[in-house]
Amino acid sequence: MESTISGRTGLIALLAHPCRHSKSPLMHNAAFHILGLDYVYLAFDVGEQELGPAMQAVRTMGLRGVNLSMPNKVAVMDYLDEIAPEAQLAGAVNTVINDNGRLIGRNTDGAGWMRAVRELGVDLTGRKLTIVGTGGAAKAIIAQAALDGVGEISVFNRLSPRWAQAEELAEKVTDRTGCPVRLYELNTDSKDCMDRLREEIHSSRLLANATNVGMGELEGMCYIPDRSYFCRGLTVTDAIYSPAETELLRRARRAGCQTQNGALMVLYQGAEAFRYWTGQEMPVEKIKPLMGL
Repeated sequence: MESTISGRTGLIALLAHPCRHSKSPLMHNAAFHILGLDYVYLAFDVGEQELGPAMQAVRTMGLRGVNLSMPNKVAVMDYLDEIAPEAQLAGAVNTVINDNGRLIGRNTDGAGWMRAVRELGVDLTGRKLTIVGTGGAAKAIIAQAALDGVGEISVFNRLSPRWAQAEELAEKVTDRTGCPVRLYELNTDSKDCMDRLREEIHSSRLLANATNVGMGELEGMCYIPDRSYFCRGLTVTDAIYSPAETELLRRARRAGCQTQNGALMVLYQGAEAFRYWTGQEMPVEKIKPLMGL
């Protein structure tokens, strides 16, 4: 792909640690090239200790914006001038727009997930969502789903030192959006907990996994023990995109459920950020083949 860097070329960056595995530079630079936009997107290995100077550099050098990934999504909030409602609810920022020196934080993860779900033909308006996990991706999905009119959200998570934070999130989203968010314990050794999980899934339109169960060292693992947990009309999504089909999605597919992995979420959260930075729509249909979609 040919490109020309000039004195007018705008810079947009990813600040994350690690960052070398990211597909964001490929996605955004391809979109800039297709649309003839004079921008370049680079990835910088920046952790929390380097984040302060990096954000100052965003102001000083006039970057148009940045993406944040682990471990910077929460820490970056201390360096911003404004935080959008969905990012406030999620308690995390993955996209920053530099508006003439004023840094505005947004969270596009939830919007990316909602767009990916709509592409399946699933309308969650007024319906129940059951989601497993309360990490960064889960918070973004919960916040955006509530803002977009989902009827109620059941959240399952293992007991951990972060349980109080999960309770805070559920209470905050419920109070600010009017969407009831209920938190339940996920404990595969407890019959009561698993019966509750089955009950909530059976009354839901969609089950979403937003944990790392199914990838890396946990590949092949699944907290859903058998097909009795799935039901007619249920859609199952997984924020994981590698492997392309987790054990959860495999079991759901075999039970007759519609399924989707996290690849489209990654693309569409990037498209949302692209629109904030450039004012133009990312040509996603032309980007999909580059992302293996």
